[in-house]
Amino acid sequence: MPDILLAHDLGTGGNKASLYDAQGRLLEAAFVPYDTEYPQAGWHEQRPEDWWRAVVQSTRQLLASGGVDPRSIRGMALSGHSLGCVPLDAGGRLLRPSTPIWSDKRPVAQARRFFARIDPVQWYRLTGNGFPASHYTVFKTLWYRDHEPELFAAVDKIIGTKDYINYRLTGRIATDYSYASGSGLYDLLGWDYSQELLDAAELPRKIFPEIVPSTAILGSLTAEAADALGLPRQTSVACGGVDNSCMALGAGCVGEGQVYASLGSSMWIAVSSSRPLLDDTVKPYVFTHVVPDSYASAVAIFSGGTSLRWVRDQLCRNLVQQAASDNDDPYERMTALAEQSPVGSRRLLFNPSLAGGSSLEPSADLRGAFLGLDLKHSQADVIRSTLEGIALNLRLALDELRQLNPVADEMIVVGGGSRSSLWRQILADALEIDILKTNVGQEAGSLGAAAVAAVASGLWTDFTPIGRIHQTESVARPRPESVEIYRRLLPVFRESRFDLARFGTMLADAFA
Repeated sequence: MPDILLAHDLGTGGNKASLYDAQGRLLEAAFVPYDTEYPQAGWHEQRPEDWWRAVVQSTRQLLASGGVDPRSIRGMALSGHSLGCVPLDAGGRLLRPSTPIWSDKRPVAQARRFFARIDPVQWYRLTGNGFPASHYTVFKTLWYRDHEPELFAAVDKIIGTKDYINYRLTGRIATDYSYASGSGLYDLLGWDYSQELLDAAELPRKIFPEIVPSTAILGSLTAEAADALGLPRQTSVACGGVDNSCMALGAGCVGEGQVYASLGSSMWIAVSSSRPLLDDTVKPYVFTHVVPDSYASAVAIFSGGTSLRWVRDQLCRNLVQQAASDNDDPYERMTALAEQSPVGSRRLLFNPSLAGGSSLEPSADLRGAFLGLDLKHSQADVIRSTLEGIALNLRLALDELRQLNPVADEMIVVGGGSRSSLWRQILADALEIDILKTNVGQEAGSLGAAAVAAVASGLWTDFTPIGRIHQTESVARPRPESVEIYRRLLPVFRESRFDLARFGTMLADAFA
């Protein structure tokens, strides 16, 4: 009976369950969505019970196909979306039906009070937490204390998303180094919670879970979990990792300076290294890697794929209608049209900050814009300039990482945007790096979790097989004539952000 691995990728929009063989080949996958609730401005919540339901249903969907004997599943592991804040009482009972997820930013006041005690630059240098501070778990915990004191009085543990599922699977409460590094209390170089930060937050260490390696076996399935999933009780469960680190592993970033780009709704470029890559201005966000003694440092733009989606929905409705009538993909219609526009989009430049400025930008007030728009521009120019603007924004991110650490001369791209050959070529030209599309595609997070399960169960001795799993399907190399055009555009793009940020602040003040 062949050895099989079960991976779960617990994402923002739903859970993907995947089966892999011992060589890391994907056999089958199933996806079950769940909702995000927005009860107030800045509140983004999900129901942990929905996560569990999705894990159960997606597992059962995989097994229902009959292609795999459940007894052959050697082990399982989860990748989970970051910065979760799930409160449990001493009996392990969930204290809140809906809990804040990574994008929830309600605890602004709690962060402000914390930074009256701790210098924010010192905090960043210690933790590598480069998102806006209010997103991090410690401040959501303080929000519980301030706004729901009865709940907080009953708290025994605050755990993350995938750690809640692991608890439901095994009955054990623990986290791994990668997930703990997003708590806002973790010392990256000390590989533990910081007592200084715990004291500043006035929180007891005991309410946060013990930290173990991602490949540590938490246990086997409880009788209840085994029955719910349809798996044998002896199925082992590894601790798993945070989504950013599992995706980095699945994208092949296991060695010094290896780099990948995630082309999704938001986009980021991440580098694997033996030390955290920190910068007080740009604030790369850093997670401890699931790969031992390593870190995954990234710089993001908030609105990559969402900017392209906005252009699709607002400016390309004709293409959407044509695609629907032909049962086609509207993005393929868009990129086919964009190929009719020359490099540089006939002097049309797009800034993709439709969701505001990230730490890469001069201000959070920065908003998107088309620059140089005039009567000669066509729909093809608008679409191509959108792709080019996102690429130029990612070039700024890569340049920042290049200043902090040597970076490989090739980059794997994963996520939905990796499917487009035009976009891959634009990225190669604008970033001046070879862009590799491999067979992994959108499965990087799942593959990372499967690799953790493979090492944890003893099928692999380390993570080096990841490199053999990636089979290159295409390589886009920088073209000198296009590189020259993007080099001329890059200073314009870079400098225009400062004016756009200033205008954004003026607009915000005008409507304050």
